[in-house]
Amino acid sequence: MTTPMPSVLHAMERTPLIALDRLRDHLGLHGRLLAKLDLLMPGFSKKDRAARRTIEDARACGDLVKGQTVVELTSGNMGTGLAIVCSIYGHPFVAVMSEGNSEERARMMEALGAEVVRVPQANGSKPGEVSGEDLALVEKAAQQVTLERMAFRADQFCRDSNWKAHFDTTGPEIWDQSCHMVTGFCDFVGSGGTLGGVARYLATKGVPSYAVEPVGAEVLANGDTSCPAHPIQGGGYMMPDLVHLEGAPLVGSLSVTGEEARQGARMLARYEGIFGGFSAGANLRAAIQLLQGDLEGGCVAFVVCDSGLKYLSTDLWENTSEP
Repeated sequence: MTTPMPSVLHAMERTPLIALDRLRDHLGLHGRLLAKLDLLMPGFSKKDRAARRTIEDARACGDLVKGQTVVELTSGNMGTGLAIVCSIYGHPFVAVMSEGNSEERARMMEALGAEVVRVPQANGSKPGEVSGEDLALVEKAAQQVTLERMAFRADQFCRDSNWKAHFDTTGPEIWDQSCHMVTGFCDFVGSGGTLGGVARYLATKGVPSYAVEPVGAEVLANGDTSCPAHPIQGGGYMMPDLVHLEGAPLVGSLSVTGEEARQGARMLARYEGIFGGFSAGANLRAAIQLLQGDLEGGCVAFVVCDSGLKYLSTDLWENTSEP
């Protein structure tokens, strides 16, 4: 018998792990693809895990006091998770995001009670594509708001709560739900929290992990950095010194184009009924590369990072007659 959960915070774990056997057979792959459906989190993204851990850790150690405002730089997913967690714990929340991110994300945060500060993009930036330069402008604005409000900065790029949330939950869940059969993991790099945490956990089981980056923005791989513009929101910012990946046992890096990510998301929807975003498509395409190469015949897991509902105003779902 199950009982009601005391709050939505308790739903921020144990998402399903789905075998993509229909898609595997369609592509003629040897092995298995496993998709961790964190798009089913209350905030429709994997960032709910880090948001909950960050706030609870800060409250426990006294860094965040009762009623204090929380501020964070976000592409929308961490902000959505923080909006939910802050609402439950009674903290005002201010999300600072680039105007280049999809409007759906801002509207969702506002519906959840957040104040959203939209930061104009850098000169020459393309709507729907947030560059490292754009992110630097958002960071500057977030620092200013934090000082003005005497707020607690959630700081997803630096606080250990981010990667520890995934070390303690996402990694063990993938291992257990796969019946200890997973032989590889890959993840598109934003803050690096998911990849850093899961890689550290799966390494204890002898499972290799790989970073996923956009083609032309392959800074972690020391590869091509000649074309940093891409449509995969939430990452690929060409940040070489990500705190959460320092010392993380990564085996290698994989790269995907924006178009490959787009088509990957469409394949997930068409063949498996999984309505994920750009980064989910990027992760799928990287996992396919692994099954076609180093991990052929193995079992590769990845996270469906967020919901495709957050991209309805973008070109992700235009002209989808063919995935």
